[in-house]
Amino acid sequence: MPLGLIALAISAFAIITDEKVSDGGKTIDYKGATYNIFIAEPSKHEITLHWKDEQGNLYSSIKNLSAALNKQNKEVLMITNAGMYTPSNAPVGLYIENGEQLVPINTRDGSGNFSLKPNGIFYIDNMGAHVTETSKYGEDIFKNPTEFATQSGPMLVIDGAIHPAFKEGSSNVYVRSGVGIDSLGRAVFAISKQPVNLYTFASLFIQQLGCQNALYLDGAISLMYTPGVSEQKGGDFGPIIAITSK
Repeated sequence: MPLGLIALAISAFAIITDEKVSDGGKTIDYKGATYNIFIAEPSKHEITLHWKDEQGNLYSSIKNLSAALNKQNKEVLMITNAGMYTPSNAPVGLYIENGEQLVPINTRDGSGNFSLKPNGIFYIDNMGAHVTETSKYGEDIFKNPTEFATQSGPMLVIDGAIHPAFKEGSSNVYVRSGVGIDSLGRAVFAISKQPVNLYTFASLFIQQLGCQNALYLDGAISLMYTPGVSEQKGGDFGPIIAITSK
């Protein structure tokens, strides 16, 4: 579909999404694949990022982080990996946790999905959750300090249009995970249960989830734990996203 038509179509799809897709975890089917999704409602859910514990030890797995949150009497609703990381499990790009920048923003050129520009940043401030292109992030942080942030790439959806480098019908298929922001300001997380290409994965966020901006988190290694929907608790990750009840 031409980019202009995608941009025009999003408003209609957003209306359908707002009326029919409730928050929380669920499974949906789209274009021959099944997806686990979680929609975080700002008034009910707390979104946090986690890399290391107070002793400096990596959480690394969903199991470890879930256990730590349970010890804090947190009701865990969803945990998933939060973007790309180095062989030493360090975030590849910007990483902010509890208002402290632990890894600086990465604007270097390179190969691989992270460097398929524009890439982007998923972040939380006192106004809620956001997805923005890396180049635009500096414009936003002067308005409200960032509490949590993770940089990844590429952007999947940019102002209602699919990333221009993606090709419909591409044979480059993997399990995909990502996050978008819908028209109600909810953070929408999705992971495919079967391999899909980036074009189809991006179109899911537009046509089914009503997101004008969405960010790719990672590929084949990605997992999502949602009690009652998906019980995956493995992983050897860098940063991890958790959603708990407020």
